[in-house]
Amino acid sequence: MAILRGHKLVEKCKIGPSMRSTSSVPLSFLDLPLAGPIYVRRQFFYHFPHSTLHFCETTLPSLKTSLSQTLQLFFPLAGNLLCPPPPHKPFIRCTDDDSVPFTIIESKADFDYLSSNHPKSLKDLEHLVPKLACTNTHDDTFVFPLLALQATVFPNRGLCISITYCHVMDDSCCSNFMKSWASFCRSGGVDLTLEGKSAPCMDRGVLKDPKGLEAIFLRDYFEERSTWKEKLAGKSSEVCNAEDYVKATIVFGRDDIERLRRSVLKQWKRSEEFSTSQHVSKFVVTCGFVWACLVKTRHRSEYEEDKEEYFRFAADCRDWLEPAVPETYFGNCLTLCFAMLKRKELKGEGGFVNAVKVMRRAVSDMKSDLFKDAENWRETFTRMFALGSTLIVTGSPKFTVYETDFGFGKPKKVEMVHSMKGMSLAESGEKEGGLEVGLVCTNTQFEYLVSVIKQELQLSQS
Repeated sequence: MAILRGHKLVEKCKIGPSMRSTSSVPLSFLDLPLAGPIYVRRQFFYHFPHSTLHFCETTLPSLKTSLSQTLQLFFPLAGNLLCPPPPHKPFIRCTDDDSVPFTIIESKADFDYLSSNHPKSLKDLEHLVPKLACTNTHDDTFVFPLLALQATVFPNRGLCISITYCHVMDDSCCSNFMKSWASFCRSGGVDLTLEGKSAPCMDRGVLKDPKGLEAIFLRDYFEERSTWKEKLAGKSSEVCNAEDYVKATIVFGRDDIERLRRSVLKQWKRSEEFSTSQHVSKFVVTCGFVWACLVKTRHRSEYEEDKEEYFRFAADCRDWLEPAVPETYFGNCLTLCFAMLKRKELKGEGGFVNAVKVMRRAVSDMKSDLFKDAENWRETFTRMFALGSTLIVTGSPKFTVYETDFGFGKPKKVEMVHSMKGMSLAESGEKEGGLEVGLVCTNTQFEYLVSVIKQELQLSQS
């Protein structure tokens, strides 16, 4: 592990579950589309006005003990995802020797800058998240560690706790894991998040597959697996070469969102296309607005105006499946959805309204048929990236990431590290009822994007 100038390695350790056992955990049919080298990176920044020595002597022992207790509940995360060659299915292997790498770094970087909403270097953020490396065995089995953690101390300023995980669990599971760890740490050994809830559910039998999608997803998985060696050799990280890119957060207050919603309903009423009684969710109106503004920012010329623009998002299925899946189910319980418009339809007059219309339809279609066209997911998404321009949403305000309190108070900032194709979403840590939208752009693009957003917000008030 390379340590940059201004960063000092304090400790590298491995933490295992408090009680160990050997077992294997099968993947469900909903895990298969996300199995492999797909990683999620999230950072929690906290005010921490103490020295590194103070952290190591008082805070770190509690973090280690509570992490071990949490891994006892979420034991698969200490294991490895094994992906043997066809026709064998991938699975999670857990052994007595399992552990999670936990790295402690001291940094001289500017904590206030890194934990702000302002544009900051994507490279600077990436240095605060731990790495996961895949290995390939002699029998062509890919072995993916599932979880890595890092704590970066900014002496007398702050603390950043970062997680990188392989996509064998969805954001709902990650939220449960982080809050459980935080609760064990804050309370001195009791997981208060379990009050009124069951422990993580590992039973794959609660997920029903009435459409027989597993055989299709397994075929798609094997096709995708055949590309991994080339992909893993070509790049070590999705964002590691993004020298010129910045990550910034735009905060929409409750009033901003309500004005945008009223603007959409007003235009629909004027065109008599929809009844004003139609519901437009906070997610749809905010994402539709940002999507349209981002396309206007990135494609200012009139070149390729007929090119397809895609907006892809995932929806948690736990409450929608029959029978319903437990809230604490461990794994992926997602359906994948998308909306599409021609570039000119997003850039032109009414682009925001057009975006809301197709996104609302995509959500409605999902609710009426959870896995509509799921047999074509791989083909569809491959086409998206090959022929169009795609924006992918990660995160959700429903996961309440700002409630992750290890005993230092709520986070000052929760961040996600992703490529320019991504858009991170969370509840606002500053404005009640608001949303935070995280985007990756060049500095110049971001300045122009802010001007477009301000202009469009003003138009929504007229």
